[in-house]
Amino acid sequence: MSFEIKLPLFEGPFDLLLFFIERDELDINDIPISKITNDFLDYLHHLEQMNIEVASEFILVAATLMRIKSKLLLPRPQLDDEGNEIDPREELVKHLLEYKKYKSVIEQLKNMEDAQISKEKRGNIAKEVRSLSETINVEAEIQDLDLYKLLRVFQRVIERYEIEKNKPTHEVIQYPYTISGQKDFIVDELAKSPRLAFSKVIEHDPNKIAVIFNFLAILELLQLNIITMHIGEGFNNFWIEKLEEVAAG
Repeated sequence: MSFEIKLPLFEGPFDLLLFFIERDELDINDIPISKITNDFLDYLHHLEQMNIEVASEFILVAATLMRIKSKLLLPRPQLDDEGNEIDPREELVKHLLEYKKYKSVIEQLKNMEDAQISKEKRGNIAKEVRSLSETINVEAEIQDLDLYKLLRVFQRVIERYEIEKNKPTHEVIQYPYTISGQKDFIVDELAKSPRLAFSKVIEHDPNKIAVIFNFLAILELLQLNIITMHIGEGFNNFWIEKLEEVAAG
């Protein structure tokens, strides 16, 4: 099953901040810290939902943004030795301006590198052919060729083929389960039967991943006060019921 991730990935947290500033046409020297903090945290939340590991530098910048935001909310501003008010955003703006400057230089260097790589190098073909003929005496090698050498070459080729053929392969399987989808499944099952045992849910799809998703879905439904739970007989079993039906009884 093929799928496409449309969430853009950024090389670092400053890349992400500059993207928000350029996207919303914000003044980098007067950043609306509340808005950019919410956008930054929302991006990290989407990464976590897609099971993408969030790098430590992103978490550090998120903590820095929240610290700046809390300082701006304080009724008493911080003052320097001369009595001037200190803007909590000043250090962040300084780092962003430096990062933007170096990033523009790096982009120019990359464009120069790409342009250089795309050019075909001039060469003296006749000189290169003479050099090869001096270092490799093809005729002499052919004269010394025998059955043993051919068999040795054939053996090495077969060994490389076996190594390539037996290399371990890793297959990534996308499971067709989501928390929201399993919540809908459990609610639908409760519509058919007002009381449902967890063992019956397991019997419907005994796959280990499905059991985990169903259990997490039940926990969310409990938190949302949509269902209630009763401990059943034996171990690792319980009953769930819709809260409305329990209240009516």
